[in-house]
Amino acid sequence: MKTHFLTALSVLLSTAWSFGQASRNDYPIRPVPFTSVKVNDQFWAPRIKRNHEVTIPIALEQCYKTGRVDNFLVAGKLKPGKFCTEYPFDDTDIYKIIEGASFSLQTFPDPKLDARIDTLIAYVGKAQEPDGYLYTTRTIDPAHPHPWAGTARWVKESDLSHELYNSGHLFEAAVAHYQSTGKKTLLNIATKNADLLCREFGPGKLDYAPGHQIVEMALVKLYRVTGQQKYLDLAKFFLDVRGRGKEYSQDHKKVTDQTEAVGHAVRATYMYSGMADVAAITNNKAYLNAIDRIWEDIIHDKFYLTGGIGAAGGHEGFGADYELPNMSAYNETCASIGNIYWNYRLFLLHGQAKYYDVLERTLYNGMISGVSLSGDRFFYPNPLESQGQHARSAWFGCACCPSNVCRFIPSVPGYMYAQTDNRLYTNLFINSTAQMKLGGTALEVVQKTDYPWSGSVQFTLNPASRKAFDMAIRIPGWAQNQPLPGDLYSFADQDKTPFTLLVNGKAVAYKLVDGYAIIRQEWKKGDQIQLELPMPVRQVVANTQVAADVDKVALQRGPIVYCAEWPDFPDGHVLNLIVSPKTPLTASYRPDVLGGVTLIDGQAQQSRRTTDNGIAVADARFQAIPYFAWANRGSGEMAVWFGTKPAASRPLPAPTIASTSKITASHVTKTLMAINDQAEPKNSNDHDNLYYHWWPKKDTLQWVQYTFEKPATVSSAKVYWFDDGPWGGCRVPASWKVLYRTESGDWKEVQPKGPYGTAKDAYNEILFEPVRTSALRLDVQLPKEFASGIMEWMVR
Repeated sequence: MKTHFLTALSVLLSTAWSFGQASRNDYPIRPVPFTSVKVNDQFWAPRIKRNHEVTIPIALEQCYKTGRVDNFLVAGKLKPGKFCTEYPFDDTDIYKIIEGASFSLQTFPDPKLDARIDTLIAYVGKAQEPDGYLYTTRTIDPAHPHPWAGTARWVKESDLSHELYNSGHLFEAAVAHYQSTGKKTLLNIATKNADLLCREFGPGKLDYAPGHQIVEMALVKLYRVTGQQKYLDLAKFFLDVRGRGKEYSQDHKKVTDQTEAVGHAVRATYMYSGMADVAAITNNKAYLNAIDRIWEDIIHDKFYLTGGIGAAGGHEGFGADYELPNMSAYNETCASIGNIYWNYRLFLLHGQAKYYDVLERTLYNGMISGVSLSGDRFFYPNPLESQGQHARSAWFGCACCPSNVCRFIPSVPGYMYAQTDNRLYTNLFINSTAQMKLGGTALEVVQKTDYPWSGSVQFTLNPASRKAFDMAIRIPGWAQNQPLPGDLYSFADQDKTPFTLLVNGKAVAYKLVDGYAIIRQEWKKGDQIQLELPMPVRQVVANTQVAADVDKVALQRGPIVYCAEWPDFPDGHVLNLIVSPKTPLTASYRPDVLGGVTLIDGQAQQSRRTTDNGIAVADARFQAIPYFAWANRGSGEMAVWFGTKPAASRPLPAPTIASTSKITASHVTKTLMAINDQAEPKNSNDHDNLYYHWWPKKDTLQWVQYTFEKPATVSSAKVYWFDDGPWGGCRVPASWKVLYRTESGDWKEVQPKGPYGTAKDAYNEILFEPVRTSALRLDVQLPKEFASGIMEWMVR
């Protein structure tokens, strides 16, 4: 029979990351763990329950179906076979699901799920080698492990092997499972592996820097739970050894010399979180200075309005300053989760609400957009614009995002409150009841609110006895005319409606310090605090250095960023919307739409190209939905940013023989629509423009075809090739030709009047003897080592 480890220590520890008795030094502000907060609202409570009932079970099912579980069975000699998944870090999906299930079991006791987790842990234990090493691809076939793994342990750790990344997620799962159940089965496996790392890495021993960070903050969790100083020392060693590798993995400089966010966004935020943990315990000022500088760099010029980070898909990471494209925005779901981890730690270090302004924006927008309303479909990237090429997936070959969602969602209540001995910080507004001790006095806090749809929040305080302490209530930046710290985004106009605070129905004196309204008094049972935050619809503008958003506005109400989506417009088009600064917009809650959301309604305009290349506009009814809810009704157009004048929108193209053709191809993808959308590319590697490609095919003959609405006489074709060199997998083709369909249905090459061009960054036009036909085809020979692609294909 399951025995929950619900001692006072367990309650203290049971949060998504842990405090313990290992050290007297730690964060100056302490979390109130999620196990102390019972959420009963209509926004988060259903999501947390759905994660338990839908997301975790389907993630487990996928791990069995895709061979992730089999890898442990084969490594543990429980069945014959080979390493049977795509990546050497696929082990971590098992660990993250165990972690998420462990958190969820504390809210929803579930003997069946508990038993399934015990079974998985037994498989993990069988796969572990006698000295503690745990990495299924090498254990299964030491002579021929995954190509990323290297011929010996650790030799490719700084590059691709992910051995320490696997260990990090193992440690995090083990701590969560121990805190949830009191069982040491997984914790013993984890400490055995951690002891191996301590024996092999450190001063005078191996000095490889982790290629994908997380082991650093995971070792700190082990340290807090076990009291073993060596784990903390190793976490610091893994940070300090950096500076001899790639910018991609933040290994290009010592961590204390880094001043800007570069490279892979998930790795970065995990590293910054680990630095914060070590700094809190060891009082390392150099670490603090570095992560403070990096935070400023991100928030001032590398942060999306939706809370996403990591603009560039090629390396899943940060781009240049103000490089924030919308269509190609990567914004990996895992990066949003990592950014929440990091900003929470910065708050615990500094006690400033600006970190929660970032955290809340990410939480309510860029993070939960990564999972469908039904809990069973996911986004890996989270763009701010789509032509319909984006759709949620049931799973991914690299499944880090779904398993990360599993472990994060149950922990959300743990981000609501934090405390010192004489101050309670209220950071998130969620209908709930919380139990805690403040300065030795038991305290219940009952929060009543319909947030994020309403700005009305009521706190009822029930201390066990009269108690003097500070209530520090976060006043979001958006309620003070500042959407985010810095000048990257601002509201188009100022709203003069103030927030209000009452205690027991009367005005109260407070001090506004670091974004918190601090009420200092003696509290008794039944005292009530009423907070009213104004929630008008606000238009947001970006810094003019953000080229993608010049002459555009976005919409926000409270913490929610909005988008327009295709089902709400009769013609399915939203990229051509024009929203002027004077457009009146209203908000109304609709329980029948997308599970219950507040919609924004008004009047706007839509633009359309004329045959003489002018722009015509027409009035249109406007509606916007919360960004997190997009792509739950199928694929189609979506936009967060809207032009304020016709030229800043994306006008519907004037009809041409190409744009009205039916497109077919040898390789059908969602982006096939790109070749005749009449969008003008900036260059051959314009990722903010839709493009079609044949990757990963190479050295083959491929084709695309236009079938005209009716036979026509044509005499030229213009092709703008896609080429994402030097790092991508597509190059201009080796050769190509144009064929037309004869009256008998055969395909025949046109008679060209010159050579077929393959220039980059320009249209390649081929003139040919006029032919009357019902269809044209491009036959494209791909290069020997690369694929090719098309930005646009015009016909005249």
